[in-house]
Amino acid sequence: MTTAKIVSVAKALPPYSRTTEEIIPYVDAWLFGQEERYRRKVIKIFEASGVEKRFGIMSIEEVFTATSFEAKNESYVRGVKQLGRNALQSALEQENWQSDSLDYIITVSCTGIMIPSLDAYLVNELGLKQDVVRLPVTEMGCAAGVSGIIYAANFLRANPEKRAAVIAVESPTATFQLNDFSMANMVSAALFGDGAACVLLSSKTTDNGPTIVGEGMYHFFNATHLMGFDLTNTGLKMILDPDVPKMIADHFPKLTQPFLTGLDSTMEKVNHFIFHPGGKKIIQTVEHLFGQMGKNIDDTRQVLQKFGNMSSATVLYVLERFLNRTIASGEQGLMLSFGPGFSAQRVLIEWQ
Repeated sequence: MTTAKIVSVAKALPPYSRTTEEIIPYVDAWLFGQEERYRRKVIKIFEASGVEKRFGIMSIEEVFTATSFEAKNESYVRGVKQLGRNALQSALEQENWQSDSLDYIITVSCTGIMIPSLDAYLVNELGLKQDVVRLPVTEMGCAAGVSGIIYAANFLRANPEKRAAVIAVESPTATFQLNDFSMANMVSAALFGDGAACVLLSSKTTDNGPTIVGEGMYHFFNATHLMGFDLTNTGLKMILDPDVPKMIADHFPKLTQPFLTGLDSTMEKVNHFIFHPGGKKIIQTVEHLFGQMGKNIDDTRQVLQKFGNMSSATVLYVLERFLNRTIASGEQGLMLSFGPGFSAQRVLIEWQ
């Protein structure tokens, strides 16, 4: 039987970075004229976000400058092309793979619009083979990094001796709304940063890495209002419902236990949790649930702290931390992320 393996992960970061401490004076100036109590509340949201530093494709001065949707999207396209190339190139060099050895390329992004999609540019810039199969994944938000792995796993299991790359590139700062003073915009501004990552996968018998035991999606009914973007004249406006952590907690047993049972596993057998750091409250919710089983999600919290929430790319930063460790054969890891729909994406992996 053909198996799909995760070979490696490489990340790429934009040129600009700022600490939360450095951002707060800009936030305070931006909120000039707003009610004082509201300003204090927003500052506290930034201070309590769990994010110490985040990266961006634009300088902080550019982020806090009013521009058109067109200008924001132009910045997104420039940044995404560079980050996507850097992430894929780093991953290929890391494994000493030739660019024309890839059979399948999946690009993931939801924070801007570009047609042709990023994968078309990567074909040209890195010399991918002319018959490489391309799949751009958009509009799946934070869940799409795991979604890309799900699509790649299905392709590889159906096609022996093939290789795939999943490249997730996001710039939430390109979606920042300067004239939106809603709590959703404040919370997203406090949490999000820009970044990219590339996962290499393979069904070749000569390539090594943890095996994908199984994967699946879980869709929450009547929950499309919880998360997403509104397309406005000033850009992509964040939708982020405060009920998201409660929704996750309520559904957690249903989205984990049957999935693992179907793969002849249990929560007790899972040694490592590779969880997307959606935000501090979501981390606390899931940590409480895992903590009852004697597990931890320290890596998730640390990625949020060092980089912020980079939408679809973030869970891949968590995955990279596990792939860079020596993990015993037979140990399992559960990848889990949530995104618009509302949906959960799950992948179970096992080290060989």
